[in-house]
Amino acid sequence: MLVLLPPSEGKAPSGRGASLKLESLSLPGLNEAREAVLGELVELCAGDEDKAREVLGLSEGLRGEVAKNAALRTAGARPAGEIYTGVLYDALDLASLDAAAKKRAARSLLVFSGLWGAVGVTDKIPSYRCSMGVKLPGLGALGAHWRAPMAGVLPEAAGDGLVLDLRSSAYAAAWKPKGEVAGRTATVRVLHAPTRKVVSHFNKATKGRIVRSLLTAGAAPEGPAELVEVLRDLGYEVEVEAPGKAGKAWTLDVLVTEIH
Repeated sequence: MLVLLPPSEGKAPSGRGASLKLESLSLPGLNEAREAVLGELVELCAGDEDKAREVLGLSEGLRGEVAKNAALRTAGARPAGEIYTGVLYDALDLASLDAAAKKRAARSLLVFSGLWGAVGVTDKIPSYRCSMGVKLPGLGALGAHWRAPMAGVLPEAAGDGLVLDLRSSAYAAAWKPKGEVAGRTATVRVLHAPTRKVVSHFNKATKGRIVRSLLTAGAAPEGPAELVEVLRDLGYEVEVEAPGKAGKAWTLDVLVTEIH
């Protein structure tokens, strides 16, 4: 099973660990594209601070993020699972998993990123600020920048098992499973049952809980249909929209009654 996650906008501090080593990251086929983004981002943020804030869409209160980006090559690096914070990651709570579940997380979770493309939760990265929606002056829109490298790397990473896609739309645009891979991909929406509406905070928290439940249970569904049964066994109320034809992803709606 491969689980695709969005990053968090806010991130924990880099800390004092060893600095970034691109060659140590998962999916080495993305390293050339990573270096291109990293190089331009560092140069941008080391130059005109106001221009950098404008490009990155940062408010005056987030001016410090520019300096953080300028120091990315020398900043301490920590496991991505510690860098990403926020609602989904609070609910997932990787640090409190038992040893077996942590090993499953290391094997199966990929976090998508405007800067790194995608990283595993044990990959060591510095704290940064660069969303997939950014348009760098030289490279252009990052979503477009990542499409070709991702298309060359992600199908192999997906292997022949289930792909559980929990990304937000901006990050989903960087790689869309196609053909046979799409047929074993499941996307998930979390809906407030009485209104059938998506609630953003609630959506993220529930997705974090779903991933935690799967890791803790040691579940290994082979495809979307098996995933539905596993989630129901774990106590989730799931409605399914199977694809109308081969090569299309499944859509799973997880219904919840309480917003918390």
